[in-house]
Amino acid sequence: MAVEVWIAAGLVVLTIGLWATAKLPEYLVALLFFAAAAMLNLAPPEVLFSGFASAAFWLVLSGFVLGVAIRKVGLADRIARSLASRLTGSWPRLVGGVVALAYALAFVMPSNMGRIALLMPIVLALAERAGLGEGSRGRTALALAVGFGTFQLSASILPANVPNLVMAGAAESAYGIHLSYLPYLVLHAPILGVLKGLALVACLCLLFPAKPQEVLPAEPDKPLSPAEKRLGMLLLATLALWISDGLHGISPAWIGLCAACVCLLPRIGFLSGDEFATGVNIRTCIYVAGILGLTALVGYSGLGALMGAWLIQVLPLEPGSPTRSFAALVALTSALNFSVTANGVPALFTPLAQSLADASGLPLLTVLMVQVIGYATPLLPYQASPIVVAMGMGQVRAKDGIRLCLALAAITWMVLVPLDYGWFKLLGMIPG
Repeated sequence: MAVEVWIAAGLVVLTIGLWATAKLPEYLVALLFFAAAAMLNLAPPEVLFSGFASAAFWLVLSGFVLGVAIRKVGLADRIARSLASRLTGSWPRLVGGVVALAYALAFVMPSNMGRIALLMPIVLALAERAGLGEGSRGRTALALAVGFGTFQLSASILPANVPNLVMAGAAESAYGIHLSYLPYLVLHAPILGVLKGLALVACLCLLFPAKPQEVLPAEPDKPLSPAEKRLGMLLLATLALWISDGLHGISPAWIGLCAACVCLLPRIGFLSGDEFATGVNIRTCIYVAGILGLTALVGYSGLGALMGAWLIQVLPLEPGSPTRSFAALVALTSALNFSVTANGVPALFTPLAQSLADASGLPLLTVLMVQVIGYATPLLPYQASPIVVAMGMGQVRAKDGIRLCLALAAITWMVLVPLDYGWFKLLGMIPG
């Protein structure tokens, strides 16, 4: 290995280590990475700062803008009032309703953090209405339903999850592969969305049994305000364009950016300049750019090819055994989750995908898609920052989050991964 590769490897390990241990804020680690890589001349600026030109960066930014607008116009409060009487009849219905809401919202709000910031106050207020007070098992379950439903299920929707965006940006820059909204949804939603959602509801009901009080229907809501109507129409139009991106060829990122611009327009929009400055989480946007820059450095420096060669020798990848190769790739992404967390898995895995595809005999696109199963199934809460944020907002004890993580991971490995293999094969993603 050349000296430059050793230096790049050291910087990558240090950066990922700081992100994994949270010793410094994630945005500061990203800025330190940019500064160190630029000062050491490890790659040209267009490589290091390619994250700022990626679709992922702009989709995260637009997601935050849409989330702030939804809260401001009052759609969040309207949803909370309408849910109370419909969901509090039984415990499975209440838990299932919250999980379904978290999943449904992922179709219109691309940001995990934005959805959690929107949903958690609604769900905690719903828990209070149902008699599930602070510290109760029921309140804990509903808070976990928001966190796990928001992060894990949204992995099945391309623009709704930061790791998805990192993977899409890295695949585009490394291999010229452009992922489309609808094919991605068809591949992942049946297993990682619907079936995993049902497994999540079952785990929550069994691990945290509760008896919510029934809430009587409230007085009818006031008619939608003009701002709510305009924003609702904008969200519907945005979703329609996201779903049909295979027809018109416009990236979901640019669709989201246009919607965000409409939200910021004077008179027509919903947010002022001050509200944009205080409500949009620029820290996370810089973090995403940093991850993509790190991915680009891994590929440019040759570090990815070297790591791929080593992994090929260690993993049981065989061209004639797609089942074993599929399981080994899922295991690899699950193992990477421990050290680099969910956001870092696609940054490290995607540059290795071509080498892994050559060794396993699986198509490159299949190898790229397999990683979704691994990073969408954290074994411990710290591996997914949205879950950690949700647990903090809901005052959930660490051991409760760990119990749910392990239970859901066990179901995923024993039931959902084999089903996913069969679904991949049925769709022609696995030859033979």
